[in-house]
Amino acid sequence: MTDHCCEAMNRHAHVECDQHTDPFACPDTLITFGARFQEYGLIVHDGGTSAITIGFCPWCGARLPESQRDRWFDELERRGIDPWEDEVPAEFQDDRWLAGPSRE
Repeated sequence: MTDHCCEAMNRHAHVECDQHTDPFACPDTLITFGARFQEYGLIVHDGGTSAITIGFCPWCGARLPESQRDRWFDELERRGIDPWEDEVPAEFQDDRWLAGPSRE
């Protein structure tokens, strides 16, 4: 589990609801965290999967990590992978790609 800026963010970014498997359907889930891009968002509970990206923690005020979205696309392009057309490697589906090339 990712460690976030404060205990409140840890709780809100990891809500486990026994009634909803989809966090966007759960009215108690306020925050979404995308490990792949290191992005935080406030969930828009309108029946879809929208979120408003945030740069600061709503509870402690800490600056949140900078989005890695552009870096993700740049790294795929460097490897000759088109994420819209090609299969994206498993390590690019979450935050594993941030650690760099595997040393195996």
